[in-house]
Amino acid sequence: MSRRRGTLIVVSAPSGAGKTTLCREVRSVVPELAYSVSYTTRAPRAGEMDGVDFRFVAEAVFSEMVARSEFAEWAVVHGNLYGTSTRTLEQALEAGRDILLDIDTQGARQLRSRYPEAVLIFVVAPTMAELEQRLRERRSDAPQEIARRLVRAREEVVAWREYDYLIINRDLKEAVDQLAAVIQAERCRTSRLSLRRSDLGISD
Repeated sequence: MSRRRGTLIVVSAPSGAGKTTLCREVRSVVPELAYSVSYTTRAPRAGEMDGVDFRFVAEAVFSEMVARSEFAEWAVVHGNLYGTSTRTLEQALEAGRDILLDIDTQGARQLRSRYPEAVLIFVVAPTMAELEQRLRERRSDAPQEIARRLVRAREEVVAWREYDYLIINRDLKEAVDQLAAVIQAERCRTSRLSLRRSDLGISD
């Protein structure tokens, strides 16, 4: 069967909606799914590992990468810089591998412009009250930072119509199943397949 080009799968959500956990869990159930580790200038949180959760770099290093046009997208989020390596994306896509990205709405817009065929998925908590509770329970941000993230969340939620799919993260397993179903369905989309008649058992 002819190999298809990989698919760019972009997951965005307000801070605290659970997109990072969701992306981690879906990679354990969907085979052959690559993951793009973003670059960031923010400090690692407790338990985060460089090269696994993010690639943590100094602002000067990030700025040099911007100057060399090494990012497919980059943005300022909550006062820190985040970016996605073009090389990482292209290597996966050219190898026919689907690649999952966990990025904010600014980055998603940039990628949709650069990769019109990308699949965009928006994740939300059931309510803003639930979102606030999740932010407080993870105990990684000061109260003023939580307040800032909630303001930002209200701004981001209105962007959901720019996405192809919406997942309401009420229950992690249910949300993982929905994300996995979206990915599997996109793999079967006829517009993404390059087939010969013989691949379908049809003789010339």
